Amino acid sequence: MQSNSEHSDSLKYFPITRLRDGTLSSLDDTLVVEEPLEIRLGSERFTVTMRTPGHDFELTRGLLLTEGIIRDESDIGQIRYCDIGEAADTDIANIVTVQLRTPPPASRLWQRTLMAGTSCGLCGKAAIEAVGMGCQPLPATLSAGFTRETLLQLPHTLRKAQPLFQQTGGLHAVGLFDPDGTCRCVFEDIGRHNATDKAIGYGVQQGWLPWSQDSPLALLVSGRASFEITQKALMARIPIVCSVSAASSLAVELADANGMTLVGFLRDTGMTVYAGGERISAG
Repeated sequence: MQSNSEHSDSLKYFPITRLRDGTLSSLDDTLVVEEPLEIRLGSERFTVTMRTPGHDFELTRGLLLTEGIIRDESDIGQIRYCDIGEAADTDIANIVTVQLRTPPPASRLWQRTLMAGTSCGLCGKAAIEAVGMGCQPLPATLSAGFTRETLLQLPHTLRKAQPLFQQTGGLHAVGLFDPDGTCRCVFEDIGRHNATDKAIGYGVQQGWLPWSQDSPLALLVSGRASFEITQKALMARIPIVCSVSAASSLAVELADANGMTLVGFLRDTGMTVYAGGERISAG
């Protein structure tokens, strides 16, 4: 299983005052770092996202796939951090440049705002219409490989692979799982959409995303299942999206319209199936 190990730039320590049970104490607290990452296509600025440093190339690969800029790893010529002369007065560790092998067709370039926050990387994009231009529904014949029992174990596996959350309590996590419950990877980030892009980007780098095999993968997010998370899974051809919290109405509509399985409130002994329940067997 690939997991994001602690990155030296992911944590900072700040003096704080804490009140517990009526007692004040002064101590150093561990906080997760939030910094901007600028992604450039060649010499052109593509977007800026607020992320937790670490696994920036995976994040970039995942974002380019889920935005319809690339189809798979073969579309990427090079990913690198900017050289000093290219970055002006900006921290070069926060600028990634991508050289594509061929320019993407104009039809694959979706409109998005230049600055994406941690809670809304989607702002400025036409939602359902944009997804419809970039991706086809999943085949109805895609096999059902997950049992209820297997799905219920996934949050426990995810939590064990969140070292930064255990230190800070301030990150989201996303994991990708096989039908037998095997975890392929887990990535953490202050933004759910960034953690999703990191996990998907790792799969792109490994060559198994976008998914094309018969047996499905499941994506589990530690927060809610928003439209954006569901859209990213669809672009990566991941048929099953699970969350430990609720799903949004637009996420349910997107999943239902594209043959996806969407599960929320996946905790302990229960779950809520919003769409595509035929892929989940009683086991």
